[in-house]
Amino acid sequence: MSRRSHTNRDAVDVRTADVDRAPEPSPVRGRAGSAATRQVLTLVTAAGLGVDAYVHWQLAPGFDTLTGTGSPHISQGQLFRLEAALCLIAMLLLLLTRHRLAALVAFLIAAGGLAAVLLYGHIDVGGFGPLPDMYDPLWYPEKTISALAEAVAALAALCLLLMPSATSDTDS
Repeated sequence: MSRRSHTNRDAVDVRTADVDRAPEPSPVRGRAGSAATRQVLTLVTAAGLGVDAYVHWQLAPGFDTLTGTGSPHISQGQLFRLEAALCLIAMLLLLLTRHRLAALVAFLIAAGGLAAVLLYGHIDVGGFGPLPDMYDPLWYPEKTISALAEAVAALAALCLLLMPSATSDTDS
């Protein structure tokens, strides 16, 4: 009689264990989802950097007259062109290499641009040395588009940085 109750308990335990245990995720599906997520984040980062580069390049000629007081005189237009060039370099680096370092470069450029536009949009830092006074509290459409593109690119690049390393050759 004790054998029977022992057997019934084991049967109940086995059935309960089978019901409670969740199905294990497929390793193939997990890697595919991660690769797809990585690809989407890469494209979103690249698109944000591309929009930022375009806007800065288009705005640059209108800001060539704002120069610093120190020598050499650097104009805000030159800084906008530098921002556009750095965005394009980061975008190409990210798309062509897909390395974690490229995501870091993209994050630093996008976040740095966003920090600059927010700083000079809200605080009158003034000019110092060769750099011009870039205080501009007005938020016109191009400035807003650039700031949004920088924010999206920085956030997507940060997500790329925080993703676990892929086991494939794309992240090594």
